This record gives sequence, structure tokens and C-alpha cells, in this order.
Amino acid sequence: MRRFADRLRRAGHRVLYLAIDDPRNRQSIAENLLELIRKFQIQRFEYQLPDEWRLDEELALFCRRLNVETRAYDAEHFLTTRDELARFFAGKKRLLMESFYRHMRKEHSILLDAKGGPEGGRWNFDEANRKPLPKNSKVPAPWQKKHDVRPILEKISQAGVRTIGRPRSEFLLPIDRKEALEQLEHFIRNLLPHFGDYQDAICDAEPFLFHSRLSFALNLKMIDPKEVVEAVVEAYRQDPSRYRINQVEGFVRQVIGWREYMRGIYWKEMPAYEQTNHFGHTRRLPSFYWNAETRMNCLRNAIRNSLDNAYAHHIQRLMVTGNFALLNLTHPAEVDEWYWGIYADAVEWVELPNTHGMSQYADGGLVSTKPYVSSASYIRKMSDYCDECFYDPKEKTGARLPVQFALLELPRSPPRSARAESTDEDDLQDLGSVR
Repeated sequence: MRRFADRLRRAGHRVLYLAIDDPRNRQSIAENLLELIRKFQIQRFEYQLPDEWRLDEELALFCRRLNVETRAYDAEHFLTTRDELARFFAGKKRLLMESFYRHMRKEHSILLDAKGGPEGGRWNFDEANRKPLPKNSKVPAPWQKKHDVRPILEKISQAGVRTIGRPRSEFLLPIDRKEALEQLEHFIRNLLPHFGDYQDAICDAEPFLFHSRLSFALNLKMIDPKEVVEAVVEAYRQDPSRYRINQVEGFVRQVIGWREYMRGIYWKEMPAYEQTNHFGHTRRLPSFYWNAETRMNCLRNAIRNSLDNAYAHHIQRLMVTGNFALLNLTHPAEVDEWYWGIYADAVEWVELPNTHGMSQYADGGLVSTKPYVSSASYIRKMSDYCDECFYDPKEKTGARLPVQFALLELPRSPPRSARAESTDEDDLQDLGSVR
């Protein structure tokens, strides 16, 4: 926000940026807006529709109370409108992402052949994108810029904001559009040629592998999904032997398929969606989700990466941390809160359907056709986690079987309206150590 405010000033705009410690900051959106309207005698209040249902309701109510003209504008950083998915599936029994994805490809003329069919003869190359990473593979260094954020961290601390994770003095993600475009270029040049092959792979020594990590810049609107997809497709057009179709299609599907699909689900189903709990699960998250202190190597590494980098790729989120939380019968609100708080790219419209629906199956199958749970054999196949683990992934019974955690009953979670704030060691035990 600070970098964006500076950019607007340099472009000749008048900008009032209220920092967290600005004495004029009333620490309330409504109160700040009312003060600005009064101070500058504003006659028309306009705003961009937010990405969170709660804020959307708050701003709509705020506008109804104003005695000046108001108008809201849809965001331009998506390929669909809020209600496009709902209209597309109107009257249909199932909300299949694949059919919506094909619609998006046709609607925006992406990766189509001369006859309007899918490039490469198939709409989906997912089966070609499930390879484990070969041993001794060389992965290019990730894109990163180092920004000294110690002054901001100090202001956050002084303001009394409670935080989780492990704050760094250096911020390694892009903080403006220029850097986001640099990150996109780095991805296309160095990572895209192998992205599709190994997008589901997990490697302890390589937490980022060939993933773009563009979700942070996309979700904060520093870069547009259409220009991202166009840049990737253009690279494929220029050099199809280097950027093979399964690499490119796998990435395009994530951006115009799953990303737009999840946003549409969010706006179609809220606010009731976040209250769903299909299995009636009630357990708390184990304490090792906050400190990575467990003898389960897959969870220790995935959680440590999440705490250190505010990042984990989709298989780590879905098939490791999410998988265990579901097997543990964890209350979905507990899992929602953890994902929102841990990951830098976590915005409610994308995190809730992915976590609540796809990961925890709390919506009873609206987003996914089946619960995403797996045995240790999947983790062993797709990662190197099991080689150094205390537990034996081949054992079905015995002292080294981590699934015996199911015998331990944990306290009930608070209702969704009272979001958990405690990780009391008396309540949350390291289930990975239970025999």
C-alpha cells in the first residue's frame, strides 16, 4: 500500500494514506470514511467492490446511511464477474470445475486450435502432471527481492496487533507491479518448462520447486490474471518445444479454471457457506500446526515451510496439512482460520472454498466430488518426506503408525462466531507423538 501510494503521488494524484500509527486513523473503515466525507465535503462516494463478503456487506450498509450519491464498481482483476459462475450453472445439478474451465477457454479464446477445439487435442493434461521429482534434480533459484520491513514490523508491534508465524526483517515477495512483472518473467523463463510435470511433487529441500508463487501478486491485484495467461501462452507459441502443452495447460487451468471457479463458488454460496460442517467434526487443530514440532516428517516440513515463508503449494496444503486435519476430524472453522492466518496469498474468496470445501469437504461435495484424503503411500510416492520419518509408511499396525491419533479425543471447537484464538498446550497435544 505504501509503494502504491507513492506511485500515485508520482503520477500527479492527490493521495491521503492513513498508516497504522497515523493519529488521524480512527481504526475503523466507516469512521475514517465519514471523517473524509465531512472534511473534504465529498458529494459522491465511489468504491471498488471488495473481495470479502463481510466487507461487502459493511460497505453496502454504509452507503445506505449516506446522504450523498454512491456507486460501486466491479474489480477488473478477474476474467469473470461475481455472478457469472452462478448463471453458468443455473439449472444444473452439479458444479463441475472442468465444464466451467472449458467454458472459460472458449469464452476467452485461450489455447484453442484453428477449429475451436483444445490445443493438443485434449482440454486437460492433468494425468501428465503428476510426476514425482527425480533425485538430484536441479531446481532454479526462486525469484525474490529483499525489502527491509523492520520499521513496519515495529509499528505493527507498537499498535498491539497480534501476529502468528515467524516475522522476518526482510520481505521476499513483490510489493509493486514492476516487481510482480519481474516475477512473472522469471517464472516463464526458468520454471514454466517443468511446471506441469512436477506441479504435484514435494521436495524437502525445495519448498517452491517450479511454482510461480504469483498468487500473492494476483490476489493483491498488482498483476492481472489475463496478462499472466497471455504471457504464458505467448511463450508457448514462440517455443512449443521448450514450453510443452502439458506445462502450459496445467498452469492456465490453475489461473482461469480453479481460481475463477473458486471465486464464483464463494459469491454464489456466501454467507451460509462458511457455516457448513458436513461431517460434524469438532476437534481442535493440534499444537504442532503452530510450531511444526511433530515427528511426522511430512507435516513438520510442510508446516515449517508455511511458518517460515507464508507459503506452501497446493499439494502441501491439500494432501499434507489439509489431509491430516480432515483425518483428525478437525472443526473446519479451525482449519479456515489457520490457512487465512498463515499464508500471504490468503484472501477469503479464494481460501474459504479451497480450505472449507476442497480440503475439508465441509460443504458436502459442492466443490469437490470426493474428500481429499490419502494414505501414506501417496505422500511417499510424491515426496521425499517419508525417507527420514519416525513413522513407517509401510506399516498398517504398530507403535510407528501415526494414524493411531484417531484414538485421542480432543476438546470441541468454539462456534464459527467465536473464532479460536488460543493454542493452549493443555488442550492441543502433539498427536504425532501419541502411540
